[in-house]
Amino acid sequence: MCEVEVNRVAVLSDIHGVLPALEAVLAEPDVCAADRIVLTGDITAGPQPGQVIEALRELGDRVVWVSGNADRELVEYRRGERTGIPDPIGPFAADALTTEQVDFLAALPRTATLTIRGLGRVLFCHATPRDDEEIVLVDSSPDRWAEVFTGIDPAVTTVVCGHTHMPYTRLAHGRLVVNPGSVGMPYGRPGAHWCLLGPGTDLRVTSYDIPAAVARLRAECAYPDIAEWADCYLNSRVTDTEALAVFGPGDGRAAATGAP
Repeated sequence: MCEVEVNRVAVLSDIHGVLPALEAVLAEPDVCAADRIVLTGDITAGPQPGQVIEALRELGDRVVWVSGNADRELVEYRRGERTGIPDPIGPFAADALTTEQVDFLAALPRTATLTIRGLGRVLFCHATPRDDEEIVLVDSSPDRWAEVFTGIDPAVTTVVCGHTHMPYTRLAHGRLVVNPGSVGMPYGRPGAHWCLLGPGTDLRVTSYDIPAAVARLRAECAYPDIAEWADCYLNSRVTDTEALAVFGPGDGRAAATGAP
């Protein structure tokens, strides 16, 4: 917990081991100038997990790390605590990490809190403050938000989450909720999505050379299905409508149809 108020914070979520997308965001002037860079989980489960970790660790104490469910799954797989991972690229990503990198991921916290000028006390998590896999969406019900806010310090005025790969801001029970979207696996539109906090909330998307990034992943990553994986996720073949249809039932609403 950081007691010093900071002015600007860049939030990067769901990088999913896509180094070209991460490099594009890290080159943004506002990211370079930010007091802190907060990672809201699912940092490594993708084609270049070790390279992404090292690129971020080079930034030192400016980076605030939060674990996501996919990071946890890689650790559990490598430590023999599970025999499979729901995401097909997960086992490849887990095996690509060094033992030291696995230990690093295992030690990451599930939440972090900063005081940001203009926003006050901000809590960062992956999915929800209490669980790294729970679903909340831009149109989740007030009852659902009340449920996932249970136990949060009343001083927290803003909650920043990731997990669903679609950017939004909304007000829920007097708290601002922000999802920056995904850097490496965006749903709905291509580009590396992130946000800048302080004194307001600014959702950003960084354009980069996607054909070149796809070619780079195909050349540098040994995952057998990397060509299909890179084409699907870097080009955002999964629409926001399809993603919402799949995620919707997870927040307790009536069953939805469709699948990404």
